[in-house]
Amino acid sequence: MEPYVDDVSSSPAIRFGDELRRWRRSRGWSQKELGARMGYSHGLVSYVEGAKKPVTFKFAVAADRVFESGGVFKELWRRISNASLLEGFAEFADAEARCKRLRTFELGVIPGLMQTMEYAAAMEAGNVARGSITQEQADGRVEFLAGRQRLLEKNPPPVIHAVLDESCIVRTVGGPEVMIPQLDHLLRLTERPNVTIQVAPFRLGERRPFLLPVVLLTLPDRSVVGYAESHSRGHLERGRDSVAGWEEDYDHLKVESLDTAASLAMIRAVRKELQ
Repeated sequence: MEPYVDDVSSSPAIRFGDELRRWRRSRGWSQKELGARMGYSHGLVSYVEGAKKPVTFKFAVAADRVFESGGVFKELWRRISNASLLEGFAEFADAEARCKRLRTFELGVIPGLMQTMEYAAAMEAGNVARGSITQEQADGRVEFLAGRQRLLEKNPPPVIHAVLDESCIVRTVGGPEVMIPQLDHLLRLTERPNVTIQVAPFRLGERRPFLLPVVLLTLPDRSVVGYAESHSRGHLERGRDSVAGWEEDYDHLKVESLDTAASLAMIRAVRKELQ
């Protein structure tokens, strides 16, 4: 096999399909033979090679296993996932995966690390319906989120503190059949000793210091970086003065928000109303 040459002129999905075809032909296999070895239909192999079907993480893992390619296809899948993300988010996700402490404030939606896959899929279905992204990109985002959530299972796990604006709780995503399990998931997360959730009620009004979602990450070297998003891109902030200001505002937010017991009581009350 000749080494893989990245063609930046084509999309990540096209590059995945081209590489799959190249490896298959180097072995002299038909699409049917490759599908049988991977545990997929030859029709799906054909669609993936033609970039007509979204590539799943499981498909990429199966390709690496069959070809013994050392992670080539997982890396190509990662590029497909990253291509569907907000500009700047991939850099944040890399830092997030290494963090020892995570503090987040979220508006309107449950933070990604705390979302169920059904909630995440419902959110992306809305984006597809509006024409903001393709179904392939939506699938890539959900797969990428599933990978990010492995952070919660690290040993030892990071310390996580989340302040959720009340809008995160009362905004029903995917109907009661999605939202009720999502609220149950939040309640279960708070049973973990490393996870704390508070709710910032609407009545805070102008006392709420943040107008946009904010994340503060403490990295292994004890440095702290901040992340914030606009509608079009994300930004990882490393400046000490700026991050220190965000930390001070976050401390004020924690004091102004409902305590843990009251926050959980609000989540339970909203859940009850959905039944």
